[in-house]
Amino acid sequence: MSFTSEVFPTVDNIPTHYWEQLACTSNIYYTPEFLKAFELANTEIAFHYIFILKDNKAVAFANTQIVTIGIKTITKNIKMSVYLRQIINRLFCNNHIKVLFCGNVFLSGEYGTFLKANEDKTSTFKALATSVKHLVKRTKKLRFSFIKDFENASLPITHQLENMSYTPMQVEPNMIITLQPQWQSFKDYIQALKSKYRVKANRADAKSKTLRAQFFTEDDIKTHKVELQILYQNTIDNADFNAQVLNLDTYILLKKAFKEQFIVKAYFLDQKLVGFLSAMLNGTHLDAHFIGIDYEHHKDLAIYPRILNDYVRLGIAKNATKINLGRTASEIKSTLGAQPETLTCYCNHQRPYINRLLKPFIQNVHIKSFKQHSVFK
Repeated sequence: MSFTSEVFPTVDNIPTHYWEQLACTSNIYYTPEFLKAFELANTEIAFHYIFILKDNKAVAFANTQIVTIGIKTITKNIKMSVYLRQIINRLFCNNHIKVLFCGNVFLSGEYGTFLKANEDKTSTFKALATSVKHLVKRTKKLRFSFIKDFENASLPITHQLENMSYTPMQVEPNMIITLQPQWQSFKDYIQALKSKYRVKANRADAKSKTLRAQFFTEDDIKTHKVELQILYQNTIDNADFNAQVLNLDTYILLKKAFKEQFIVKAYFLDQKLVGFLSAMLNGTHLDAHFIGIDYEHHKDLAIYPRILNDYVRLGIAKNATKINLGRTASEIKSTLGAQPETLTCYCNHQRPYINRLLKPFIQNVHIKSFKQHSVFK
């Protein structure tokens, strides 16, 4: 079976019929409009879009970004010994490294590769992975590549990456709430919780009742963009790991393109913006995107718990079947009924001897454990 590949540096250069041949655009994350928003607003990132062709027809797609990351950013919150962290930091001279991500660096989930239905997935994915590796090799000063984030169902296909010198590594899971059809309102959902968790959810609403909530229009996002960026940066500074900072001009473009499917909800204390959530309705799934919090008012106003409650409200209001709350803060998300969805990524260093040295370390990296709560009656 013979495959060819094409690599495009911008969405604008991709032939329209490639999207039609793949039949992938029912998923918002594989639409040119979605990808273009990130490309336009985040100009410090080098974007590449890989298409695999068979008989001159598109059968697979990969979305990649090349970013520069400090090695300490990668290692500081991975569960490993202090000694091991020091070795890895020194191995990279405590320096910044150029990294290629295959998969959207701003999304948590399997949104980086797409294989056309009814094609042989094993051979098609191999062709896609080979093309990614060629892109890595011809990119100057590129050190690391990550192919992310694969659900367990995909592992029988993606395990062939191990034959291409990639090492698998589990990352923090996505936390997923499955909404029941009988939950027609937030009150219905609350009533389904055990008493302990019902009290917890109600307390968050009570503590945050002085906040004024507002759904933002495109113009609102433009007006408050600087404040939104500062609040988002607050959460980034408190996060375990973040590969890249999103320019929130992206949100202006997403709101323009996707209207009511892209949601930004802001929280005001009097006239001061103290928090926001963002989300995308993708088919029947509501996906939490980035949030922002003013930590000066976080505890007394329960801003984060209120945001989590409002994601549930949004999911029910939008008739979603699932809410993807993303990764991080797994335990508190489990107190709302979220269940972990395991994710695996694959990493590779360009220098074979360093790759061999790193492999046993990577294989011994463990994600942070958390208590999984059982919240429903």
